[in-house]
Amino acid sequence: MKKQEVTIIGGADGPTSVFLAGRISGKRPLKYRIRDSVYGYRRKKAEKRIRAGSHTLREVAEMAERNYHAVEVLKTDRRYTEQYAGAKEGLILKYKPELLGDLAEGGAPNGFDEASVKEMLRRIGLRSEKIAGISESEMPMDFHIYEISMEGGRLEMAIDYRWELFGISYSGKKKKIKKLKKTALELYRYYGVSGEDIENRTERYLSLAEALSGR
Repeated sequence: MKKQEVTIIGGADGPTSVFLAGRISGKRPLKYRIRDSVYGYRRKKAEKRIRAGSHTLREVAEMAERNYHAVEVLKTDRRYTEQYAGAKEGLILKYKPELLGDLAEGGAPNGFDEASVKEMLRRIGLRSEKIAGISESEMPMDFHIYEISMEGGRLEMAIDYRWELFGISYSGKKKKIKKLKKTALELYRYYGVSGEDIENRTERYLSLAEALSGR
């Protein structure tokens, strides 16, 4: 029997896109509506528990090294290069879309026919090529990945100090997921939020609320 592994991916403002391969009509299935209702309840409870108190990203990295023996992933590692590319694309789309011209527009196909999907994939390819050619001077980044390893699982923390980007993903055997999730929550809580984040419901606040609600 193969060992079962589970991967949980947290947001780091990467260019995650979901495209539907067919049309959806009518109401969503009952089990999904129940799941969303339960999540909404848990989300409200999580937000009520949030209090002001925060640390910088460098302090978070230092805490991960001190408490969990986190080590930085080499920039020559494939995991780093792949995540760097995704983070770069997400940051450009968010902060400097003008660097992409008309390739920054849209993403989802106009329809659900094969030709529309092929055109979408063609544009994605062109955009990736364009982004790869954007220089460090045009899009400066200070991107790092820190890894926490434990028997049966590992956690990765992606940080860009220049753009205040923060995201966590983890994977491992099912029996280790609970411990990995607890570690991720401790890191999110330590990063925390300010009173201003709470008042303005910033991305930092929403990310913490989502992590605490277990989505």
